[in-house]
Amino acid sequence: MSFLTAIKRCLQQYAVFNGRASRAEFWWWMLFQTLCYLAITLSLGQGMGSSLLLLTLLLPSLAVGIRRLHDIGRSGKWVLIGLIPVVGWCAMLYWHTRPSDTDNQFGPVPLFV
Repeated sequence: MSFLTAIKRCLQQYAVFNGRASRAEFWWWMLFQTLCYLAITLSLGQGMGSSLLLLTLLLPSLAVGIRRLHDIGRSGKWVLIGLIPVVGWCAMLYWHTRPSDTDNQFGPVPLFV
């Protein structure tokens, strides 16, 4: 999956919390979000612009994160573990880097791997 394909797919599924997202889709989205944040922060400074961007990208980021958890066979509720400092972050990082499961209760393997 290419960078632009992943961004397009995430924006098309802005608030879709069911289904699965491949590792590539998730990590390209995270790179896009980081680059947007850096561009806004460097050009406008921290403030209203960067806060507005984070709020705008919050829902699709949650959606792709939950779909990524579905891809490894975990419930989307596990995204809440990310609220626990350090331990939760490490768990989320580990899960987001795991390879896709075969077909599971959340659907078939994503077409774009």
